[in-house]
Amino acid sequence: MDLWQLNIFCKVVEFKSFSKAGKKANLSQPTVSSHIKDLEDHFGCRLIDRLSKEAVPTSAGKLLYEYAKKLLRLRDETETALAEFHGNIQGRLIIGGSTIPGVYILPRIIGSFVKEYPGVTISLVIEDTEKIVKHIVQGSLELGIVGAEISDKKIFQEKLISDEMCLFVSQKHKWADLSEVDMDMLFKEPFIIREPGSGTLKSFQASLVNMGCNKDDMNIIAEMGSTAAVIQGIKNNIGVSILSRMAVSDELQEKKIKAVAVKGLDLIRSFYLTTYKYKTPSPIAGAFMSSIKKEIKAQNENPA
Repeated sequence: MDLWQLNIFCKVVEFKSFSKAGKKANLSQPTVSSHIKDLEDHFGCRLIDRLSKEAVPTSAGKLLYEYAKKLLRLRDETETALAEFHGNIQGRLIIGGSTIPGVYILPRIIGSFVKEYPGVTISLVIEDTEKIVKHIVQGSLELGIVGAEISDKKIFQEKLISDEMCLFVSQKHKWADLSEVDMDMLFKEPFIIREPGSGTLKSFQASLVNMGCNKDDMNIIAEMGSTAAVIQGIKNNIGVSILSRMAVSDELQEKKIKAVAVKGLDLIRSFYLTTYKYKTPSPIAGAFMSSIKKEIKAQNENPA
């Protein structure tokens, strides 16, 4: 067993395919199969089942995958630490972002960072807040930016930037000419929510609780798994929804949807730099977090 074989094994698990893993690693499918067989011979058990058109890890394979990822991360950290010792920042960093920061905040920061550190490769994982935090706790992500505070004591969070959420309706909606609606009106109107792990939903729920209300009092007509899907639902008059202004800036400029205030409802939330409390950041992660804070500070001092 060696790290290269574990790397190939992880790619097979992640792509659910020997051929796709081979293309990613520039290897033929027979060579990939040979590496997997060597691992199975080493551990004395089957690691991958070929089910229909997919390669799926067995129970033993799932266990090996978790440890293999840890070993590969340790390899990356070792290479980074030695590069740092020689005065260089280089290597690979895997970070996460919930929907809004992952799409609208982190790409700009990544662009600036890799210009400053051309020897660094960054992988960005975009999922809902709960999943990003879970990956951080499991160690597959070094850091993330999410849109909700987390109660897990193993997590450390630092507030980065504020975000305004708002009620959005289609241009054809009966509220399109209103500047404000009250809570009673909102509760009666067909409403689209994000999925349970969403930071947007968590922040909205917290705002409702502060008013002594609950989302279950609302006329929820649909639950959607992405901000883009909710926007399409609004534009197609399925219902109204609460979203970040960042996420709908294009639609607002094109006048495809309309922002409406909700009387008495505080819809200001924050995005948080999120890390595992009991892990020392790698040199790359430390440099990237410094870059994030520098970018945010510059943005606050020189707003567009």
